[in-house]
Amino acid sequence: MKWGGAFENQNRAYTRLYVILPLTLLCMFILLYATFAKYRQAGLVLSIVQLALFGGMLALNVRGMTLNVSSAVGFIAMFGLSIQNGIIMVSQINSLRKGGMELKKSVIEGARQRFRPILMTSVTTVLGLFPASLATGIGSDVQRPLATVIVYGLMFSTLISMFVLPVFYYLIEKNVLNKKKDDEKEYTL
Repeated sequence: MKWGGAFENQNRAYTRLYVILPLTLLCMFILLYATFAKYRQAGLVLSIVQLALFGGMLALNVRGMTLNVSSAVGFIAMFGLSIQNGIIMVSQINSLRKGGMELKKSVIEGARQRFRPILMTSVTTVLGLFPASLATGIGSDVQRPLATVIVYGLMFSTLISMFVLPVFYYLIEKNVLNKKKDDEKEYTL
């Protein structure tokens, strides 16, 4: 017995997604490393993806939807939007630090300066897709899971980008600075 039709197409799509999703994340990591030239900052920005994934899966579960090809494509789009928010935040903080500002002040000022741009890009996306996430008409079985994942996952990841990412940035970079100071002390002794 051989399954055909929609079931066969779905299995073929899932097989492709199992290959495409890890490759997409790997490409994102490579591009982030090329942007920041530091593995720790690339990893920090990429960690938003895990939290956005949690928000999207929670939204699907609460709304009684299943993971399907449409929602998987929504996750890929949401990953890109979440990474964009993280890049905006980390780039601003790095820019302030290169300008000579100390770590703590640069994190606070960078988060303050990028609060509105991150919020506005996310809010416009959420408001644009919110009606599609609630749609019940013809064709909504395809657009509703995609929009649900993006809307609710992006809301979750935006909060993470604005409030948790700067804290983790501070902790990681402070740890690096402390190690450098300890190494310099050992070298001078």
